[in-house]
Amino acid sequence: MLTYKIDEEVSLRLFNEGDAEEFYNLTIGSKPYLKQWLGWLDYIESVEDSANNIKARLKGFVENGGYPKSFAIIYRGEIAGTIGFNNLNNANRIGVIGYWLGERFQGKGIMSKAFKAVIDYGFKELELNRIEVSVAVENKRSRALPERFGFTREGEIRQAEWLYDHYVDHIIYGLLSEEWK
Repeated sequence: MLTYKIDEEVSLRLFNEGDAEEFYNLTIGSKPYLKQWLGWLDYIESVEDSANNIKARLKGFVENGGYPKSFAIIYRGEIAGTIGFNNLNNANRIGVIGYWLGERFQGKGIMSKAFKAVIDYGFKELELNRIEVSVAVENKRSRALPERFGFTREGEIRQAEWLYDHYVDHIIYGLLSEEWK
């Protein structure tokens, strides 16, 4: 699955090193918007930082036996965001999905399409038994995805993540392969 066409406008594909500048510009252009929920944005200071991120993603592809762990979300030919498995526990067949979309790509149904495709990929190609999502309690837009796709709210972790000057609690959602249609 190097490129997966979802529809005429949306596809998922592997990042490549040539994406560094575009990915950097998307990240920085959406930084004020994304910063309310993503704690790593201050570490992205240059195109080289984005290039290193992409190299790490490509290394994960090799380490995972040729199966990608993360993808660029492409909307009408542009990188709109990213989605994938932040963690894969192959022994227990569990994947933890992470995702974000640039601010100007919000509200177009892009992430819903990408999220569904990654769930399918996780259960069918990676043969996962369980997929998890961890989302800040107050991040209602991100919480809507697992809720819309039938994930079970399994609990809340207090002070799960440090966001620049405060902690946020997370809700853990889970979906089993037998529950996915």
